[in-house]
This record gives sequence, C-alpha cells and structure tokens, in this order.
Amino acid sequence: MTALDDLAGRLEIRTAEAMEQLGRRIGADLVAGDVLILTGPLGAGKTTFTRGLAEGLGVRGPVQSPTFVIARTHPSLVGRAPLVHMDAYRLGSAAELDDLDVDVPGSVVVVEWGRGMAEELADAWWDIELERPVGAVADELSAEELDADAPRVVTITRKTAR
Repeated sequence: MTALDDLAGRLEIRTAEAMEQLGRRIGADLVAGDVLILTGPLGAGKTTFTRGLAEGLGVRGPVQSPTFVIARTHPSLVGRAPLVHMDAYRLGSAAELDDLDVDVPGSVVVVEWGRGMAEELADAWWDIELERPVGAVADELSAEELDADAPRVVTITRKTAR
C-alpha cells in the first residue's frame, strides 16, 4: 500500500503549501516506473503539486513548469529514481510524447496536461485531476488570482490499460 493508494478519492486542498505537502507525502513513496498524469486548468496547482512531489522524492530542483522545454529530468540526490517532469500541453499527439524517449521504467514520470496522451507510457498509472474554483475564464484571471490560496479539489484514481 502506498500513499497514493491511501489517498485515492477526492481531497480538498486549501492552500498552495497544503498542495506541496500532498506532493511531498506522495513523492516519498514513489518508485521507478510510477507514472502520474496530472489534469487541471491553469492555476489548479499541477506544478505546485509536482514541486512537493520532487522534494518528497529527493531530486534536484528547482522544479518549474516544463511548458516550453516539454520535459525536464531531475536527478536523485538520495539514490532513488530520477523525476521526469513533462508537459504535454503543446504536443499534438501521443506519438510526439513517445518520441521524447523517456526512460519510464527507470524514472518517476509526471505528465502535466497528459490525459488522452500519456496513458500509453505504462500499463498502470495514477490519474490526478486538480480543480480550482472557476469564477471566470482562466485567460481573464490575473497571475495573482491564479496563484491565490483558494480551495482546490484533487481527485486521485488508479488506472490500468484495458
């Protein structure tokens, strides 16, 4: 049983620090071959969650959104698996994700915006959906509003290939 098994279901996360704490708790239990697919709108906390996960996993930072580089590898500082932090937002297909030739069995892989593209990376993965209050279209929210401490709902589900 892992932290993810224990946390499966819906959780309310009230602050950015609590989102990082959730990531740290989960990261402490992850092993090579684990794949997490993160889904949620801008400002939902995907990178904040991954920042905590990286800390729990014990990898070198800083962890930043990989939107413009597509994928970043963070080597372990404590002899564990490296973290591969990917962003599928700008990719056109799962084939482009596969072209990155990531060592999935030897890494912990987190894919932001990966639903519908990253499921083929492994036979089983964790689908983590992050929701934030939506009072306006994300494009209309300021950076402060996107980063504001407001409750988020995180839904963690174990998925397997059919």
